[in-house]
Amino acid sequence: MKRLASQLNGFTVLKWLIYLFFFVFLLVPLFSILIVSFTGQPVNIFGSFTSAKIFNSTMEKLSNMSLEAYTSIFSEGNSYFAALINSLQLGTGVAVLVTLIVLPIAYAFARTAMPFKAFFAALCTIPLIMPTFISSHAFILMFGKTGWVTQIYHSFGGEGVLFDVQSMLGIVLVQVFFFFPYALWPMVAAFKISDATLEEASQNLGARSWYTFLRVTLPLAVPGIVSSMLLIFTVSFSDFGTPIILAPKDLNLIVVESYREIAGFFNWAGSAVLTVIMLIVAAFFFWLQRLVIKGREYGTISGKPTKQKLNDHKGTITGLTIYTFLIILIPMLALGSVFLSSIATTWGHQALPDGYTLDHYKTIFSISGKNIWNSMVLAGGTLVLSVVISTFVSYFVVRRGSGGLDFVSSIPLIVPGIALGIALIQTFNTMPLHLTGTALLLIIAYTIRRMPYMIRSTMSSMMAIRKDIEEAAVSLGASNLVAAITVIGPLMLPGIAAGAILVFVTVIKETSISILLAPTDWAPMSLAVFQNLLRGEYYTACAMAILIIVIVIILQSLAKKITKDQLY
Repeated sequence: MKRLASQLNGFTVLKWLIYLFFFVFLLVPLFSILIVSFTGQPVNIFGSFTSAKIFNSTMEKLSNMSLEAYTSIFSEGNSYFAALINSLQLGTGVAVLVTLIVLPIAYAFARTAMPFKAFFAALCTIPLIMPTFISSHAFILMFGKTGWVTQIYHSFGGEGVLFDVQSMLGIVLVQVFFFFPYALWPMVAAFKISDATLEEASQNLGARSWYTFLRVTLPLAVPGIVSSMLLIFTVSFSDFGTPIILAPKDLNLIVVESYREIAGFFNWAGSAVLTVIMLIVAAFFFWLQRLVIKGREYGTISGKPTKQKLNDHKGTITGLTIYTFLIILIPMLALGSVFLSSIATTWGHQALPDGYTLDHYKTIFSISGKNIWNSMVLAGGTLVLSVVISTFVSYFVVRRGSGGLDFVSSIPLIVPGIALGIALIQTFNTMPLHLTGTALLLIIAYTIRRMPYMIRSTMSSMMAIRKDIEEAAVSLGASNLVAAITVIGPLMLPGIAAGAILVFVTVIKETSISILLAPTDWAPMSLAVFQNLLRGEYYTACAMAILIIVIVIILQSLAKKITKDQLY
C-alpha cells in the first residue's frame, strides 16, 4: 500500500490524465470509425459501457461485421475507388512538381550569394498564411472566365481561358504554388548541412558547376529532398480546402467524397471506409518519410567546421533571383487579387474593379462580428489546453523518457482534418458523451489536430534546459511537480510562447474541422468565409479572408520576435 502511495504522486496522476485525454478523444474515435467501416452502422462505444440496451445493440452490430464495404470499393464503376486513384495521382503529381520547382530556390538560399534572401524568405510565408480555399478563390479571380488575367489575355486577342481553373489542373497549380514552402525549408537545411569542401574539391579537379551540382551537391541533399517530397504528398492528399472549391462534379477526390458522404447523405459506412483509407495512406507515407530520414546517412565527417563558400557566379545568381521572384509572384498576385476583391464595388467586366469601397469591411464587423469573437474564443481555449498538455508531454518525453506519450502525441500528424472530424462526430453524437455540436468538442478537435506542432516547440526548449537546475530545486525541498512548474516552466516560456502563437494561427485559419464540427452559434471566421463563398457573397468573403491573413501576419511576426529567429 505504501509503495502504491509513493508511486501515486502528482506527476503520475497528471501523466495518466494526459493518457486518458488521448485515449478518449483520439484513440477511441479512430477505433470507433474503424469498427463502423466493418459494421456499416454507427457504434456507440462509450454508451455500451453505461447502458445494457446500447451494449446489446452494439454486440448485434459487431456480429454482422463484414468486409463488404471494402471489397465493394474495387467493383466496377465504384466512385470510392476512382476517388482514391485521383487523390493518389494528385498527391504524386503535386509532390513531384513542387520538388522540381523548389530545388533551384533551395539551392539559391543555401549555397549562393543571391541578394534579397531575407526579403524572399518573408514573401515565402505568404502561401502559408492563406487558407487553401481562399487561395483557390484567388485563382478563380485570376484565371476564371471573368478573371483579371483572362481579361488581359482577351485584350491581346486570346479567346476563352488560359486553362480551366475548376479542374484537376487548377487544383494541382494551387497546391503547387501554395504548398511549396513546406518543401522549401527542409531542402534549404539539406543543402546547408552537406560539406561544401566536397564541391570545391570537385571543381578543383576540373568539374564544371553543373556537373558538380548533379554528382556531388544533389546526392548529399537526397534525404532532405525525398523527405520533403513525401511531406508534400501527405499535405496534398489530405488537403480539403482546394478540392472543395475547385473540384468539378465529375472529379472524385477522397477528401471531398468523405465530406459529402457524412454532411450530405449521412452515410456512415461510406464516410468510415473513406476515413480509414485516408488514415492508411497518410500513415504509410508518414512512415515512409521517417524511414527515409533514419534509414540512410548522407552526412560527412570533418575535423573542424569550415565556412561555406557561396556561389557568386553572376549568371547563376541573376537567373536564380529572377526564377525565385517569378515563383513567389504567383502567391503575391493571388493575395493582391483577394485584397482588391475585398474593396471592390463590382469586379469582372475588366482587369481592375469598377470602383472601390470599404463597405465590405464595415459589413463583416457589423454582421460577422460574432464570427470574429468566436474565432478568438475558440483559438484561446485551444491555446490554453494545448499549452498545458504539450508542456507536460514534453516534460515526460524528455525528462522521463516516456516513449508511449511521444508515440500517442504524434498520431495526429497522420490524421487528416476531415478524418478526425468524422471520427469525432461518430463517437460523440450520442449519450453519455453527447458533445457533437458543442464548442467544447470543437476546441478539443483543434487541440488534437495542432498539438504536435506545440509539442515540438516545447520539446526543443525542454532539451535546452540542464537537468541539474531542476535537481537543485528538488534538493532544496521542492517536489518534482513544484520544481517543474516553478523552475522549468519559466525557462520554457519562449518555446511555449512560440508554440502557442503557432497553434493560435493555425486554428484561426482551420477549415476542415470547422466545417464539420462548428455549431451555428460558434461558427468561426474560416467557416464564415467558406459559407460566404458558397452563397456567392464573394466580396465580404474576401474582406473576412484579409482580416484572417492580417491577424496571422501579426501573430507570426510576434512569434519571430519571441524566438529571435534568424534564418540568415
